[in-house]
Amino acid sequence: MLYGDPPTWESRSSTSKGLIGFVAMNMFEISKMLGAVLGAGLLAMVVNEIGNALVHPDSPARVVIAGGDKPEAPETEAEKNAEAAKDMAKGDAGGSDLAALLAVADAAKGAKAAKKCKACHSFGKDGKHKVGPLLYGVLGRGKGKGSNFKFSAAMMAKGGDWSYADLDAFLASPKGFMPGTKMAFRGITKAPDRANLIVYLRQNHDSPPALPGK
Repeated sequence: MLYGDPPTWESRSSTSKGLIGFVAMNMFEISKMLGAVLGAGLLAMVVNEIGNALVHPDSPARVVIAGGDKPEAPETEAEKNAEAAKDMAKGDAGGSDLAALLAVADAAKGAKAAKKCKACHSFGKDGKHKVGPLLYGVLGRGKGKGSNFKFSAAMMAKGGDWSYADLDAFLASPKGFMPGTKMAFRGITKAPDRANLIVYLRQNHDSPPALPGK
């Protein structure tokens, strides 16, 4: 070693420091590049999800018709009544089913069901008209007929007598059987329940018509 030259260990130490600094700086640059790439990727994913949400929003109220993309329009009251009328027509065609139900119906159960109707109707022979007409002896009576009660125009226009089939259809869907009726009751869904009520009405009668099939 010449006079004035730095010691060998100092030279080596400086070289190591320089190399470490170079590597650290490059690692920092690489980290920045990776961070930028990951950030760009995440941003692209977020933008894509927002775009999908705006273009194709999930709406539970939208009903897509098979083979098309137009939402199905809600069913109108007139369409509901028409469907109910179709169902009743099918029921009329199966009159033997109604006869079978009436043959095994329970008037006691019908009396229990009739309690829900007593706010608007009376059933006894000495009953009075309320919001709705007195229902004593209704079977076989003309539609819209009855003393001192103002029936709706729809009831008056329907015409004919209250047969078992007509009464069953009316109880199933008053507005479906008689559009324009003032009857606010939505109807009795189950046929056996209607049969029970009908035989109860039959009991509240001076001379009820014979049951179907007899």
